[in-house]
Amino acid sequence: MSDGPAGEAPPVPALYRCEIRHARRSPLRHTLRHRTYLWLIDPAAVPVPPRGLRALARFDPRDHFEGTAPSIAAGLERFLTDHGEPPPGGPTLMLAHARVFGYVFNPLTLYWCHHRDGSLACVVAEVHNTYGKRHAYLLHPDGAGRAVTDKRLAVSPFFTVAGRYRMRLPVPGDRLRLTVTLDQPGEKPFTAAVTGIRRPAGARGLLRAAARHPWSTLAVSAAIRAHGITLYLRGLRVRRHDPVPERHDPVPERSHASGPPDGPAPGGSAAGHRTGPRHTHDPDPRRPQRGST
Repeated sequence: MSDGPAGEAPPVPALYRCEIRHARRSPLRHTLRHRTYLWLIDPAAVPVPPRGLRALARFDPRDHFEGTAPSIAAGLERFLTDHGEPPPGGPTLMLAHARVFGYVFNPLTLYWCHHRDGSLACVVAEVHNTYGKRHAYLLHPDGAGRAVTDKRLAVSPFFTVAGRYRMRLPVPGDRLRLTVTLDQPGEKPFTAAVTGIRRPAGARGLLRAAARHPWSTLAVSAAIRAHGITLYLRGLRVRRHDPVPERHDPVPERSHASGPPDGPAPGGSAAGHRTGPRHTHDPDPRRPQRGST
């Protein structure tokens, strides 16, 4: 079984041993691969490891949405309400990194929100960039987990904010297979893909994952920054990030289901967070060391 069965949410918590792949096609070709692990949890019942292992996994509501809600579940509920989405009423699944030794780096956090009957109501894709900003996309995928949405957040110094994301985000099952492709006029310059295998999330499973990938989120952060430096040294031009006009209506850009995507998945790099909600300062967009996507 590659993805979760339709109409039922898989049991949580769980760990996924993952490979993340970034493939750049234009204006030069470059590929990044790194291995890590991700958590699948219920944001209304976040797991708390045994006392001696709590430094290896902690979920903090400050790391998600506006960073001001008392819990991750409350932040998600507030986001859905603000964006005109009726409360689904069923289970919610969240895929993300946890804080490891107080540090977290989450390029993409996903929330699968279900109706009471187990059918999928919507997906929220929360993207963080290396400038400390966040943007969450409300998606309504088709039966295969495919959705398209306009890009609204500058993620990389090497791409403008123009274009759309083509995503395939099926509910995780025994295996995890996610893809996000950046679609810009006349080209599809970037694709990110996440593949993984489900593993138990008990104390033994967490210790095994942490031993295999020590300081996992810091390692991901370092890999992406090194990737960005490599691209800059190869002559990739830093692009200016013009501000995206703010929307003043309460209903966001809603995705629509797409046809089959032309390539794999979630593109973006994220800021590491230790404390506090998101930053609102927009730094100099010409700085080259800020990620690779």
